[in-house]
Parts: sequence; structure tokens; C-alpha cells
Amino acid sequence: MSPTVTIIGAGLAGCEAAYQAASRGCQVRLFEMRPAVSTDVHHGGRLADLVCSNSLRSDDPFHPVGLIKREMAGWDSLIIAAARRAAVPAGSALAVDREAFSQAVAEVLDRHPNIELIREEVTAIPDGPVILAAGPLCSDALSRDLYRFVDDTALYFYDAIAPVLEYDSLDHDVVYLKSRYDKGEGADYLNIPLDRETYAAFHHALVTGERVEAKQHEKMIFFEGCLPAEIMADRGVDTLRFGPMKPVGLEDPRTGEQPYAVIQLRQDNFAKSHWNMVGFQTQLKWGEQKRIFSMLPGLANARFVRYGMIHRNTYVDSAKHLTPTLQFRRRPDLFLAGQISGVEGYVESAAAGLMAGVNMAKFLTGEAVVPFPATTAMGALAHYVSFEGHAKLDPTNINFGLLPPLARKGRMKRREKRAALVRRAVTDMIAFARAQGLADFTMPDYDAAEACSPNS
Repeated sequence: MSPTVTIIGAGLAGCEAAYQAASRGCQVRLFEMRPAVSTDVHHGGRLADLVCSNSLRSDDPFHPVGLIKREMAGWDSLIIAAARRAAVPAGSALAVDREAFSQAVAEVLDRHPNIELIREEVTAIPDGPVILAAGPLCSDALSRDLYRFVDDTALYFYDAIAPVLEYDSLDHDVVYLKSRYDKGEGADYLNIPLDRETYAAFHHALVTGERVEAKQHEKMIFFEGCLPAEIMADRGVDTLRFGPMKPVGLEDPRTGEQPYAVIQLRQDNFAKSHWNMVGFQTQLKWGEQKRIFSMLPGLANARFVRYGMIHRNTYVDSAKHLTPTLQFRRRPDLFLAGQISGVEGYVESAAAGLMAGVNMAKFLTGEAVVPFPATTAMGALAHYVSFEGHAKLDPTNINFGLLPPLARKGRMKRREKRAALVRRAVTDMIAFARAQGLADFTMPDYDAAEACSPNS
């Protein structure tokens, strides 16, 4: 009989892990508690549910998250394939229609003969082979059992999401279509121009607006890579103008002039009826969001499809408990994947799910479970969250700083160094995958022999 694995959580990590394990002959029982048990952010029971259309970030092959996408694609990633099918225009980013993306994932899992989807809450870690991919919004009961198992306290940070607006409610005499520096195949973003006076008033409204408070006896800790707009505004009057409201490369085509500041909106669905406020994840109360964002040029009558919100992300101090194969040291048949393992970001979560699914299949069939190389983007994440030298694990997105230094001595220009890191990652991933039996393994957009040279 085929070996059976239980996977808890059908977010991006759990769905990717299920697909990888099932594709290698394992029988998968995939548990998802929604819609019977909801979370602070997700509504309904969609699999691989994204909260933002732009959650998958850059698609530049020489950007760290672009590299990890292509590593995953080489391993036949379900998540990356679904994202490509559901992509919407977003310049150099990979943005998706969230409903179409979730449907694409669900269709593959539904028709896979080795996967059984069970809509039921798991309240305790079961015996037998398990991949725990319950996400940062793990249910209270399962969280308690997990922390009992690791004999440790919960680590956490607060995350935020941005509002989504209806396209037809915007004033198109004010907002204008343009991608920064006209990159991409067309004008993929709507832009809200602000002059100096309007920007100053908007900044004042943000720093004085009423915000959602932390729970009693808990500090409001935020992830630096996804700060609420108000927190950035608190750090100085120009912080937003040099961050998500940076106007360079976004001249108004009607005047030819660069605004003092710009807020960009990114397409959120295929129909172009919903647009996401880029970089404006917020902890403002909903009434304050309506009041403050309606002050912006072109948004006086804006209708909100969804207000921004904050939520608590729970994760394990994995450096104390995991090996680079994402197995618990004290229980090798239990794997941890997704944001609960200490990675941050949807792509990184799916990458952890991919590695857990591949490694679990090896474990169940008696093969040697080998960590992905630390010189690759995926392997660097797994080695980071399992590195025992952390005083306390801080969640991280993939970045080139996680990869080991290059052997080459001497100073290198930033572009040259990034190209060398990518070249090494591609070479090492291809060699690793082929050593694992994937004789035809390739990575899209790179030359198999030497990657390629960056074109910008």
C-alpha cells in the first residue's frame, strides 16, 4: 500500500506540500478547517487563499523572490503554475486574480487521485507522518497543542493588509494609468497624484487617525517588510514619499510633470473592477480609512470592496526545533511548513511546503532525506529557520543576504554580485535536483550551464 501522510492546513504551503507528496506516490489526507472555522482575515473556504493580488511580489529573475519562483517552477510547483495561469498585468510583479488563482489550485488537487480533502478542524497534532502547515492563523486549539509539544512560548508579529477599491467609483479625470518608468507591456497601474499641500494634509491625517489597538498585555510588533502606512508615516514626514508614495518615473502623461507624491493602485482581478492600494496596508479603524482615504484626489466617492486590517501571525522558534529538512529534531515524521515555520511571505511559505512535501515523500519511502542546498534560494530559507545560532528567530522574506558568501575575493558591483549569486544558485539547484533523480530538471529563464547575465 502507498504510504499516507496527514497535512494540516490548505493554504499555499499545505496545498503545495500535498501536491508534491501526492505526485510522488503518497496518499495525502489534506485537512482544512474553513469554512466551518474562520480566521480573522479569511472568509469562506477557498484553498490557497490570498489576501492581496500582489502577494507574490517581484517576477524579475534576478530578484531573490524571482529566483525562488523559478526554482519552484523547476520542481513542478503547483502554486507557481496556478499563479501563471491567473496572472493579471502588474509591470515586473507577478500579481494574480485571487479567485482564479485559488480555483486553479483547487482544480488540480480535486482531480488528483492521491489527495483527499477533509473539511474539518484538527485540534491536536495526530500520530503518524504529518506536515503541519496550519499557517500563522493556526486555530487556538491546535496552537496550544503545538506549543505543548515544543515546550515553548508562542512568537508572533502583527501583519496588515491594504484596502481594495471599486474601479468605477474612482474619478478617472484625476487618476491616471502608468507603470513606473513605463516598465512592463503597458500601463498597469492607476496613479493618484498628490501635490505638496495635499500630501502634508494626508500625512497629518494618517499619524493622527484612530488605530486598532493590540490585545491586552500584548505589544504591537510589526514585520519590517510589511509595515502599516501609519507606522511609516510616524517615522517622518517624508518616509512615505521615499517609500510606497515615491513619485519618480510616474510623470502624469496629461501634464508631463512629476507629482510631489503618488499612491499606486494595482489590478486585483481579471475583470479590472477591483484595485488594491499598493503599500497601504493599514491598522486604521474602518471608519477612519473611509474618512482619510476619501481625502485623496480622485477618491472622494471611492467604494471599498474590502477595508485594510491587521491580524496576529503566530510562528514557532524553529531554530530550536527544526532540521534544514524542515523535520522536528525530536520527531522526524513531523514536518513544519509555511509561515508558522518562521518564513515570511506567500512565496516563501509555498517554497517551504514544496520542500516539506518532497522530503516527506522521501522519508516515507525510506530514501535519504537531504536538505536543499543553502546556496539556492529555497535551501537558504530552510537553513535560516533551522539555524541554531539565532538568539530568537525573526521571520524573513527571501533575500540574497541569506545565501552564503561567494568564494570570489575582492569587491564586486551590486549587479555583478547578484548575477553571480543567481548563477551559483541555478547551477547548484540543477545539480541537486538531477542528483535526486530529476534527470530533465531545468529552471525557466536561465541558461542551464551558466544562468545568464542580467539585462538591467
